[in-house]
Amino acid sequence: MTNTSLKIEINSLPKSIRDEVADFVEFLKKKSKTKSKLKMREFGYAKGKIKLAPDFDAPLNEFKGYM
Repeated sequence: MTNTSLKIEINSLPKSIRDEVADFVEFLKKKSKTKSKLKMREFGYAKGKIKLAPDFDAPLNEFKGYM
């Protein structure tokens, strides 16, 4: 259904039903906003939660022949 035909259909309804359609549209808008709302990321949230080995940057023995 195109936008134009949808508008024609809605306008052909009695006023009380058009008001219900408007309420339903508002309900759908609110519903879609709550689902897509992303939580803001906090900078540094994981600080101190990840530990690297002290020799993390050291060359691997498996690759000594390539150096």
